[in-house]
Amino acid sequence: MEDLILSSSENNNNNNIETAVKELRETFNSGKTKEEQWRTTQLKNLLCLLMEKQEHIHTALQHDLGKHPVESFRDEVGPLIKSVNYALKGLKKWMVGKKADLPLAVFPASAHLVPEPLGVVLIISSWNFPFGLSLEPLIGAIAAGNAVVLKPSELSPASSSTLANLIHTYLDTKAIRVIEGDVTVGQQLLQQKWDKIFFTGSASVARIVMTAAAKNLTPVALELGGKCPAVVDSLSSSWDRKIAVNRIISAKFGACAGQACIGVDYILVDKKFASTLVEVMKAAMLKMFGENPKESKTVARIVNKSHFSRLKNLLDDPMVKDSIVHGGSLDEDNLFIEPTLLVNPPIKAGIMTEEIFGPLLPIITLEKIEDSIEFINSMPKPLALYAFTNNETLMKKLSTGTSSGSILFNDAMLQYAADSIPFGGVGGSGFGRYHGKFSFDEFSHEKAIMRRSYLLDFWFRYPPWNDNKLQLLRSAYRFDYLGVVLIILGLKRS
Repeated sequence: MEDLILSSSENNNNNNIETAVKELRETFNSGKTKEEQWRTTQLKNLLCLLMEKQEHIHTALQHDLGKHPVESFRDEVGPLIKSVNYALKGLKKWMVGKKADLPLAVFPASAHLVPEPLGVVLIISSWNFPFGLSLEPLIGAIAAGNAVVLKPSELSPASSSTLANLIHTYLDTKAIRVIEGDVTVGQQLLQQKWDKIFFTGSASVARIVMTAAAKNLTPVALELGGKCPAVVDSLSSSWDRKIAVNRIISAKFGACAGQACIGVDYILVDKKFASTLVEVMKAAMLKMFGENPKESKTVARIVNKSHFSRLKNLLDDPMVKDSIVHGGSLDEDNLFIEPTLLVNPPIKAGIMTEEIFGPLLPIITLEKIEDSIEFINSMPKPLALYAFTNNETLMKKLSTGTSSGSILFNDAMLQYAADSIPFGGVGGSGFGRYHGKFSFDEFSHEKAIMRRSYLLDFWFRYPPWNDNKLQLLRSAYRFDYLGVVLIILGLKRS
């Protein structure tokens, strides 16, 4: 029972949250956020924020995660600028809706599908890309005309504070609020009634979010993760090998030190090609990160001691430690783990059963590369699947024989930056999709609006019933218009 009793400060926080949500709902109900001008103004202000306050953002990311400013721009600021511009360019067209076809049986009539905002929505973002994973869904929510509460992760406190200060300076606080806080604040937010909850994070917290949402039948979008594999075929061209390895290493170690939901989690490779692949990877890692990766300042650090300990425990398994072929050094004081390659760690070890979310990269060898399909299907469905191959047959088998949020051939993580394709998971890696117009759609309800004339009416749709009306209805539902006419004229009988 003690867990159910809120302290006076918690009660005050809860009251403040209730007041904030009430004010946002009043703003939404006024119709203000539905106006195209308001949406455009907020998106333009968000663009100004990103253009004018990049140094503040880089400083926050450096403080929280040790990210280099170039990495911060590549992975967060740059994609966000692109996304806002894309939304501004497409907004007018997205808002218009589209005409829907109707069967001749309902003539004369017309129908349209018109997008309308959901209402007041909650966005709960993650700590690893605190700006990108907060503002990318916010762009869609604003474009769709919603009022929004954003809850950044408390595990990246400098970024959370920066988001709150900048958003409350640049955007309309009567419709868009940032509410900071720890798990308690998150729980209090989940007690409120929302028109949608958009959550990015772990599966364990996602279950809590869904349980809370169920009480109010609130729709939820979950952006989770999973163990994203990279299938590496025996590439014959040295150029292809070099490019493939650079893309894998960058996607694994160069994006928040492997703390990325769509980063490469493990590699599957033909055992005959494994030694060649490892040597090419070692050379590429030396070139990218130098002999002392920590001093190079090009690899981010682990977010906190808890996550560091989790990763350390994965390596402490003696059989896992024996599989290390490159790297493996740890600096707990600076929360730094050297980019590490492992070959054939035990399949049942934690490093192969849990999402790694760090700079540790297992390489699993197979008798033949086609065995990768069975291996992938033995694991939970990943958020992304990568394959480096020129073999069209293998591409087709992977496309049709596996299930994942997305498949990318011959690159990694690039799909995240594409506005024209949806980003999202399947099964345990999440559901819902966003980016580009898909973000607008995620935060909209496509309302069907149908209109009929009084000019014509089909009497056989009304009681009292008889066999003649039944025959007319049967023909009508088959869209057999000639049959309807013949039955009416008495020229056709059952």
